[in-house]
Amino acid sequence: MEPLTADRISAKIHEIEQRVGKLSPMQKVLIGTDGSVTNLLEMATGHSVSITTRVQDIVAADTEAAAALAIEPGDEVNHRIVELKDSVTGNVLIYAVSRTPLRRLAPEFRQDLMRADIPIGRILSRHRIESRREITDARVVQAGTDLARTFNIHRCESMLLRKYRIIHRGEPLIAIEEIFPCTAFADDVRVLVDAPSRLHITLLDMNGTSGRVDGGVGVALDEPGCLLDARKGPGLDVHGGDELLRNRVLEAARAVKEGLGLPGGADITVHAVARPHAGLGSGTQVALATAAALCRLYDRNVPVPDLARIVGRGGTSGIGTAAFAQGGFILDGGHRFGSPGGKQDFRPSAASRGVAPPPVLARHRFPEDWRILLAIPDIDAGAHGRREIDIFRTHCPVPLHEVRELCHEVLMRMIPGLVEQDIDLFGSAINRTQVLGFKKVEVAMQHPVVSSLIEAMVEAGAAGAGLSSFGPTVYAVGDSGMADVARAAKEVLGDRGGTVIPTRARNDGAAVRAE
Repeated sequence: MEPLTADRISAKIHEIEQRVGKLSPMQKVLIGTDGSVTNLLEMATGHSVSITTRVQDIVAADTEAAAALAIEPGDEVNHRIVELKDSVTGNVLIYAVSRTPLRRLAPEFRQDLMRADIPIGRILSRHRIESRREITDARVVQAGTDLARTFNIHRCESMLLRKYRIIHRGEPLIAIEEIFPCTAFADDVRVLVDAPSRLHITLLDMNGTSGRVDGGVGVALDEPGCLLDARKGPGLDVHGGDELLRNRVLEAARAVKEGLGLPGGADITVHAVARPHAGLGSGTQVALATAAALCRLYDRNVPVPDLARIVGRGGTSGIGTAAFAQGGFILDGGHRFGSPGGKQDFRPSAASRGVAPPPVLARHRFPEDWRILLAIPDIDAGAHGRREIDIFRTHCPVPLHEVRELCHEVLMRMIPGLVEQDIDLFGSAINRTQVLGFKKVEVAMQHPVVSSLIEAMVEAGAAGAGLSSFGPTVYAVGDSGMADVARAAKEVLGDRGGTVIPTRARNDGAAVRAE
């Protein structure tokens, strides 16, 4: 394992900045230093650093540890996980994992390492061990559940990780990983926005003879979600994701900057987002999250419906906008149709810029003990762009009698089932919805695997299953036996591939915080 040269460390830092934006000088120092991190932290915070040992075990070296320490796989190593904390605030500053081969430790050093909450650098100093540090890696990782709890952050937030070895007498004495959030030790304020995705159960009225059109029902989802952060900058720069996603964020940021007359720009990093054009509303959530971040940065208090209009969302369905604002189960009332000031034809939200989001007629908390399972097959993306526009124009208006039955299902079965927590009633309404109105059109245009998933998930015990928006995401709702439903979905996906995600409804809207 070759150590990184100074040039390679600089290159690694540049790679990191391409992912998460510009690092502060302190962050760069923590990644690249070959000295004591504990001393640096104490100088930066003005407080002493305390150590809390979370794990202290003797384990057999795996292949990775053996390579880092130049030992044989299976050799005994001391495996230690500690938190370096600010002794005054109690905040965790760095999470560190170390591995040390026992056969290279003097008895006194081993005793301090295994029994005392002492920084490794100070143990080395106490025992007068001459050593040097070799940095071997630096990169960005996602927090995950454990680190999210440790640092009290979102599990999808980006973390900075570095690996190095302490060399003594020409041999690796200790291999160490140190991890801290990208938001830690930053020079400027970052605004983080954590937004839900959503299920779009159905559009209600794509007939229009009532003088209104659209309308819909849906549910905000906890996972997969959208997480991004922003900080002030002279221009508009976007990091993370692919080029399509970055362009989408940039388009929303430009619309907000121009629409609100913001005096500056922003450096935006996307940490996580649902798969695009999968029926989960990722476009709306990314656009609104971008708008909300810029508003917080520049102290603008703008209602979510106004932000949606600025970024061109909510012109057909209001579920995504309402999910961002308040979460839960949502019923929206659609738009005026055919009259002055109303919509004049049938079209999706992406092609309805300038149309205000519809009114929210009802919002209700989704039962906490109801579970939702997503199955996303590896097939072509759901209809979008020109194709989606053509589908609306070709297949609308839908028959009025189907609109009436669909509205009856929602008003007299789906919503009462939700309010009374009768999951069988709610689920049966979901099932019936798949063969009515515009939802029937959406389902009919799917790959055969979608119908197979819906059928298999209901047969496996789900109370109800359906297609979200234009798919290809299929969802199932239940209160028990969802492991059987997940197995059934995986069997249908088979060699074709896909993702099965257990999740739940989110009864709150987007969370915005500044650090």
